[in-house]
Amino acid sequence: MAKKEVKLKNVFTSGIIKENPVLRQALGLCPVLAVTTSAFNGLGMGVATAVVMILANMIISLLRRLIPDKVRIPANILIVAAIVTMTHMLVRAFVPALNAGLGIFLPLIASNCIVFGRVEVFARKNKVLPSMIDGLSVGIGNTIALVLVGALRELLGAGSLFGMVLNNGEIFETMQIFILPPGGLLVFAFLVALANKRAVKKGKEPATLSCKDCPSFDRCTSAMEMWY
Repeated sequence: MAKKEVKLKNVFTSGIIKENPVLRQALGLCPVLAVTTSAFNGLGMGVATAVVMILANMIISLLRRLIPDKVRIPANILIVAAIVTMTHMLVRAFVPALNAGLGIFLPLIASNCIVFGRVEVFARKNKVLPSMIDGLSVGIGNTIALVLVGALRELLGAGSLFGMVLNNGEIFETMQIFILPPGGLLVFAFLVALANKRAVKKGKEPATLSCKDCPSFDRCTSAMEMWY
């Protein structure tokens, strides 16, 4: 029992810090750069993605022995797309402001490489509870990264945080570039540099933007060959 608890603890902590999908693996960067014009948008996108990941990992782990390997990729896509559709409907119904802020990127969670990466790497090989914890862990790590990028961009670009004005120009002059796409790249690069510095101190390799360094590279390549 003690061994199982330690294993689950490692699963939970790895996705938040050690294998943060955004800052350490450089995955799912489209929403990171596109929707993080505010901390609220970053939080909403992160929570929605985390919900999808937890449910997708749970369902695919339950069905992992029933889905034939030949139709694994289409089955995973169908399951994830169904979960994303339900999540999108709920957000549109109960949080219309968030739905408007996220726009097309909310339904595009269905194609997020973070979700499919964890489904392929972890959920397809493990039991339900560890798979759900893995989805929660990576979801939290992704949310932290989204909120950090969104908070810095909103603070530097608009002088506010979660919509609350903290700087009206008296403390520092806001820079509108941080609300624009180039500002997103600058903030992301700064956070990745900090994460890499921490990793190097721990004796680990810095994050790269190469697909070949992704744990799902081989599976993505085989899937592309199958479809195209």
